[in-house]
Amino acid sequence: MSERGLGTKCVQAGYTPGNGEPRQIPVIQSTTFKYNTSEDMGKLFDLEASGYFYTRLQNPTNDHVAAKITELEGGAAGMLTSSGQAANFFALFNICECGSHIVSSSSIYGGTFNLIDVTMRKMGIDVTFVSPDCTEEELNAAFKDNTRAVFGETIANPALTVLDIEKFARAAHAHGVPLIVDNTFPTPVGCRPIEWGADIVTHSTTKYMDGHGVAVGGAIVDSGNFDWMAHKDKFPGLTTPDESYHGITYAEKFGKGAFITKATAQLMRDFGSIQSPQNAFYLNLGLESLHVRMPRHVENGQAVAEFLEKHPKVKKVNYPGLKSDPYYETAQKYMGHGGCGVVSFELEGGRAAAELFMKNLKLAAIETHVADARTCCLNPASSTHRQMSDEQLAAAGIPAGLVRMSCGLEDSADLIADISQALDFLK
Repeated sequence: MSERGLGTKCVQAGYTPGNGEPRQIPVIQSTTFKYNTSEDMGKLFDLEASGYFYTRLQNPTNDHVAAKITELEGGAAGMLTSSGQAANFFALFNICECGSHIVSSSSIYGGTFNLIDVTMRKMGIDVTFVSPDCTEEELNAAFKDNTRAVFGETIANPALTVLDIEKFARAAHAHGVPLIVDNTFPTPVGCRPIEWGADIVTHSTTKYMDGHGVAVGGAIVDSGNFDWMAHKDKFPGLTTPDESYHGITYAEKFGKGAFITKATAQLMRDFGSIQSPQNAFYLNLGLESLHVRMPRHVENGQAVAEFLEKHPKVKKVNYPGLKSDPYYETAQKYMGHGGCGVVSFELEGGRAAAELFMKNLKLAAIETHVADARTCCLNPASSTHRQMSDEQLAAAGIPAGLVRMSCGLEDSADLIADISQALDFLK
């Protein structure tokens, strides 16, 4: 059969039941798995055979769902994690160690910024942040001899800057390192970064993939395209023997599955940030309708952005589906539309105006969440990004008075009416 469409993959990929087997992905709610002999189990611990021995590392339910996400992204191998934060940490730490350096876009989610700029620095991993709008010369100047990865977000949360994936991929590959892209906001329905040169893709599956705000989770997909052995001096963890697994060299033994195998065998073994099988089951239910939901989110985001752009009490609107948006052309190139249902906007009157506006919303709820069926909003400077200084907020494109609104699946006319009445309370 020829390549199946994205919608078919959302519904069918990752799991094919045999005769008389469950039609829906079964929830394997078990911590352990039985084997007939110690020899059988020993082969698993030696990575000589595939299978399951402890859910802290792998679980069949998770693997079915990871396989679906991998197919949606066009990758070679994938895994689920307990959260999007865990996915980004694993993706970076799998190839970085004390003494390594990361080049990252400055316009990323506040939690990820803190992970890289604070926590990973404490682990001896340095970082240079660059503007997503930097020139190729400025981007290349950020690299060092010890650079091991480049990181960015397809659509940044909440600034809604759009990453020029090809530009960042060119620079990463010119310096012999992979590009890691967090594709949470567009999802593979809106953008498939691997097709544009990204090597590894991460997701907070908590957002659109789940779609209903019921299950926290993350995912990592490896394209299988990066040649680790061609840069073996940079990535000894993948290209030299791992003595904790009897001298296995991941890049030689597992080929296109090397990155994910190492992340599972080492990082999941040691950190245990596994997604629960029940959450993976919920996630799969969301994935089955992802291709149907995303166009509606984009449609509502576009309608709300167009309304806000014309309103006199709104100072600025960020939405890459607007022709006036500085990232419109980039979004058209990589996504062909706005990409997601999230709109961010700055009100005349700053933080106080933002708080008054949100207080008077009736339909949209104030939540520390984004990208599910119900419309929600927040002021990032006082919540998700409050650990950042004013200078860091400005560098990330997040003024103190910014409101991030995630447009759900409601009727756009009702969303606009709610926004309109809340804006009426502003002077």
